[in-house]
Amino acid sequence: MSGAQPTAMRKHSLVIAGHRTSVSLEDAFWEGLRAVAAARGAPLARLVAEIDATRGEANLSSAIRVFVLACAQAR
Repeated sequence: MSGAQPTAMRKHSLVIAGHRTSVSLEDAFWEGLRAVAAARGAPLARLVAEIDATRGEANLSSAIRVFVLACAQAR
């Protein structure tokens, strides 16, 4: 992990399905999400769009956290 606090919140803007949105996550989850995207050879925005498309009624930030956790547990 970088020198930042893993619990520090960061907001990032992304374009998902043609719409700009902001997502707030802890640094640890951003780093985990970037690692999954890199391992899959996919842009971060595409991976978030895939998560968004399958999240149902869940909050996007929560859905991303659960996704990153599931990927970490699957290793």
